[in-house]
Amino acid sequence: MIEFRNVCKSYGKSQILKDLSFTIQDGEFIVLIGPSGCGKTTTLKTINRLIEPDSGTVYIDGKDIRETDKDDLRRHIGYVIQQIGLFPNMTVAQNICVVPKLLKYSKEDCARIVSEMLKMVNMEEYADKYPNQLSGGQQQRIGVLRALAASPPIVLMDEPFGALDPQTREVLQDEVKSLQRKLNKTFVFVTHDMDEALKMADKIFFMDEGQIVQMATPEEMLEHPATERVQSFLGKHAAGAATPSRVEDYMRTNIRTMRKGRGVRECAERMARYNVDTLIISDDDGHYVGTVSIGDIRKWGRDLGSIDPIIRNTTRTVHLGDDARECFDYLLDAGESYVVVLREDETIAGIVTKTSIAKSVAENLWENT
Repeated sequence: MIEFRNVCKSYGKSQILKDLSFTIQDGEFIVLIGPSGCGKTTTLKTINRLIEPDSGTVYIDGKDIRETDKDDLRRHIGYVIQQIGLFPNMTVAQNICVVPKLLKYSKEDCARIVSEMLKMVNMEEYADKYPNQLSGGQQQRIGVLRALAASPPIVLMDEPFGALDPQTREVLQDEVKSLQRKLNKTFVFVTHDMDEALKMADKIFFMDEGQIVQMATPEEMLEHPATERVQSFLGKHAAGAATPSRVEDYMRTNIRTMRKGRGVRECAERMARYNVDTLIISDDDGHYVGTVSIGDIRKWGRDLGSIDPIIRNTTRTVHLGDDARECFDYLLDAGESYVVVLREDETIAGIVTKTSIAKSVAENLWENT
């Protein structure tokens, strides 16, 4: 259990934390969120004594953390930041075992930990690779595993996914939440993204000007935002917010495209790399041409020099500003997976998928309550 009692922190004349008092129970996933400068990162760093308060006390399991040596305290608290900080001269396995080695774990225990950790994120074959051989998402996974390697009861995460692309970020959010549930650890997670907070949190602590203005479950916060600032952060999620109605409100922009004239093998490898079964094809000026599917590559591609003969122009297209409801009706009635969204000049803006329908239904639930 983590407990703050009347914690204050100032830098010069600026008071960053104002008499903070709250309790985090064992096994909870707490998200700290609020505007820039509200004190959320300072609050996080106070837990592992990277920042010392001017007054007040922080307790872990009833013990004042000032009574524990800083280094010893930090070895029992996992810490993940956006910059990752993997040691470039160490392998993945060596990076994971930094803290266990400091705690004098045996070689056998270290090997077991590496095997178990990597298995949880399906990266067993990466144990002997170096950080520069990994993608950004893979490096962040190793950063999370390193924080968990010595089985600390508390894990602190300071905007760990802020630098990642949306698709990788979403995957890692799911993995971290799954690990937290599986291992029953206490997570304190800082973000400025309300979508992320609503997805990850058991409870959200909303901070503003050094104070916590609301502590609530995502459901409670959605139904009853405590202040206008909370309401503003919730935006379209909040009860009573106007439901978006245009395709761009539900559009995915992180799509996989390819120019016409490219090779069949290149197209197939791009699909494999991004785990998709279809690519959207454009001309040299970015105008929409059609789509290529892995099924057609498998059936016709071996004898082709380029993808052009297997480009299909049968996918439904819409334009920015069109009514989203018509898209949803088409996706449900036709059984298709997505429609392509085009700009006025026929260049590709994104896609609307069946997942967008679920998002719309959720938003209409708030509208109709």
